[in-house]
Amino acid sequence: MPTSIITTDDLREFKMELLDDIKQLLTSEDSGTLKRYLKSQEVMDFLKISPGTLQNLRVNGTLPYSKVGGIIYYDAAEIQKVMDENRIHHLNF
Repeated sequence: MPTSIITTDDLREFKMELLDDIKQLLTSEDSGTLKRYLKSQEVMDFLKISPGTLQNLRVNGTLPYSKVGGIIYYDAAEIQKVMDENRIHHLNF
């Protein structure tokens, strides 16, 4: 089995390729797509609502949620569905 000698230039090139790959992953993830599950603070920031309003949406059943270990999670698709179902269309006469 032949052996290869890895030089510092090889390591430097590998590092640069790895950093480029990581940057590409981070920019593609931040391209406006939401995560599947959001925590309360993320939902409040996204909808620009207060903690009390978010609690009211939970209590009255408007916004479905899951609670795991004391942390409340909201499905981003469900949030979008609620927003779509409550869309108001004005007719101009």
